[in-house]
Amino acid sequence: MHRLILLLFCLWALPSLAADPLPVATGTPMLTITAGGDTHRLDADGLRALPVAEFVTTTIWTEGPQSFAGVRMTDLLDRLGISSGTMILTAANGYQVRVPVADFGPDGAIIAYDRNGEAMTLRDKGPLWLVYPYDSDPKFRTEIIYANSIWQLDRIEFAD
Repeated sequence: MHRLILLLFCLWALPSLAADPLPVATGTPMLTITAGGDTHRLDADGLRALPVAEFVTTTIWTEGPQSFAGVRMTDLLDRLGISSGTMILTAANGYQVRVPVADFGPDGAIIAYDRNGEAMTLRDKGPLWLVYPYDSDPKFRTEIIYANSIWQLDRIEFAD
């Protein structure tokens, strides 16, 4: 009897151990993610429904310290169940960068949707900007990291 109860508990708990799915866009998609043959579209509400990461940093493109809020890349990767491969990030203007998934750590990049408490517009590097906490560690102040800091981000694809 105890084994049956344990088995039923394990079967009940198993789905909760899987990654939470991404929210489904009900409004205009801001970010399209293609992974493993699946396409996910996130609108502003969907992005804001994910865990929020925030930091203050200076950038080489702005004046003075800037406050950023958004989705940590490692949280997004966890939700997608992706731990390896290469991300192809594309901006609205077609600019594209390739970043190994292994390059993202829990102290690193976020997909920022707010800067200084305001939603970013296309004119001010938004609505989404892959930004790093540049001031927190010299590893975030390299030419590669600066080149990967793609603004006007609207698409992410994964390649093996």
